[in-house]
Amino acid sequence: MAGLITKEKLYRGKALEELVKLDTREFAKLLKSRQRRAVLRNFNVIENFVKRCLKEKSKNKTIKTHSRELVIVPQLVGLTISVHNGKEFFPVLIVESMLGHRLGEFAMTRRAVKHGAAGVGATKSSASLSVK
Repeated sequence: MAGLITKEKLYRGKALEELVKLDTREFAKLLKSRQRRAVLRNFNVIENFVKRCLKEKSKNKTIKTHSRELVIVPQLVGLTISVHNGKEFFPVLIVESMLGHRLGEFAMTRRAVKHGAAGVGATKSSASLSVK
């Protein structure tokens, strides 16, 4: 298997290098309708966020945001963005397969429930125990 060919990842028939060169509004034309509407309504917010991310990356600062509703655009691929999940900032590495999704989809707001022992008064048998 000396001649292994690595398959180039495409998004809607375009390579990542082509997508990075596109304007935010041009990229929106490749998205599904819901994401396209979100990008076209907030394209200036997204472009300002991209500029801020690139500026903070050049200063080696962590990029933190509360904006979970931002749609991921090609200029963000390769960055690690800390997204707030309601309690803490969760680091998210942006990869090609995340294009068109929202930042909040990758910072879960709920955790799996870990049940402990029942508290005092939780069951009938615990009513007969002394609190001391």
